[in-house]
Parts: sequence; structure tokens; C-alpha cells
Amino acid sequence: MDVDHGGAVKRAVVLVALVALFVPSASIGAGPITVFAAASLTGVFPQIDRTPRYSFLGSDQLALQLQQGAPADVYAAASPKYPELLYHQGVVRKPVTFATNKLVVIVPRSNPAHISSVYDLRRSGLRVVIGDKSVPIGSYTRQILDALGITVDVTKNVVSQETDVKGIVAKVALGEADAGFVYVTDARPVAGKVRVVPLPGWAQPPIRYELAVVKPSAAATAFVKKVLSKRGRTLLQRAGFGVPPLKKK
Repeated sequence: MDVDHGGAVKRAVVLVALVALFVPSASIGAGPITVFAAASLTGVFPQIDRTPRYSFLGSDQLALQLQQGAPADVYAAASPKYPELLYHQGVVRKPVTFATNKLVVIVPRSNPAHISSVYDLRRSGLRVVIGDKSVPIGSYTRQILDALGITVDVTKNVVSQETDVKGIVAKVALGEADAGFVYVTDARPVAGKVRVVPLPGWAQPPIRYELAVVKPSAAATAFVKKVLSKRGRTLLQRAGFGVPPLKKK
């Protein structure tokens, strides 16, 4: 009796293909989540969790991408402005504050312009770099200049308005500018290339970082919990951030 081995093999192949179609694979959908985060979080977020795919840019640029449908699971911004806007637009879930920060002025390590106070930035001929007004670092800088009453004089010396804080740090560290306004957390990683000029505490604007889930999932929620955890708070503080008080249970 002839045995149709070829037909049996074909049926087996078809069966395997059908099973592959209908039985979910462990690898499907199990990849890392995507986190959109403010540029000033570049150093600390991978310390808290190294598994996500990160996109570090200006908070406004990331918000625009989310409004246009860019795929992301979590959004972290250096200001409540954009998370709250996206929340009211239904793009993200309710945001939560997870960190605070402060502004400082940085100058090149050699300090060729001999800047020792923020008020020195009023001198003509200086090259000052600030953030664009659309990004949090730019907005905060303008607030502190207004509070100090030196907006007009300092603005005359502005030679560049960057779209994120990394651009400001780079220009000062490379000596392409005499001074720049950045977060204190961004001055730490380049301590060997820049000097820090403190700003008066009374003039500091409140700087709050907010975090929100974009695409709800167990992995996205787990990431948020890691940031808010004791370990996450400790790593944020080590990086120079402040953290909000723990909520009483």
C-alpha cells in the first residue's frame, strides 16, 4: 500500500502555519516601552530603568509629536504646561509631579568673560545662550530675568536660543558662549568643563516635572512606579533634582 508521505508533510506544514497565526507568540508585543522625556532627564532616567526606548528632546517638541500621533507609552516633561495640555486633550492620562529643579548660570571653565554674578550678564559684548521661549528652560529663564529686573539688558546679549537644554550646555562647554541658563542638574555632568554661577533663591521660579502614561499598559504603569519609588527618588536626588513630599497613605 502506498503511503502519501508528501501529503502528510504538506498537511503538517499547513497546521503549523495555522497554529502560528492564532497562538500568540511570547515575543509579540513584549518589546520595551517607548518613553518620551525632557532633555534634562537624559542622565537619570536610564539609571532608574534602562530597558525602555528613550527619546530625549525639548518638552514642547515631544508634546507636538504626541499630538500628531507619535507612538509612545510614557511622557515626562520639565514643566506641567504640556502634560496638563495633553491631558485635557485626551492624549495622556492624568499627570503626576515626580521631581523639581533649579536654574543656574554656567560659564566656560576658564571663564574668559570674568562672570561672577548674574548681574554681570548685563555687560555689553557678552555672548549669552538661553532656551527658546517655547521650551520650559526658556520660559523659566525669562521668568527669573523678569524677577531680577534685568531682562532688557541680558536679552541684548543673547546670541542663540536653543530648543533644549543640551544645546545650551554644549555651546557653553565648547566656549562658543560666555554664559548660559540651565538646570542645576545639567551642570553636574559637565563640571570639568563649566563653572556654576548660582542664582538668588528668591527669584527662582517653581520648576516641576510631570509624568504621564500615554498608552496604558502594565509596562507603562510599572515604569511610572519605578520613577516614583524610593529608589527612583534617591536616584533623582543624587542627580541634583528635588523630589516632592511623599503623599500620606
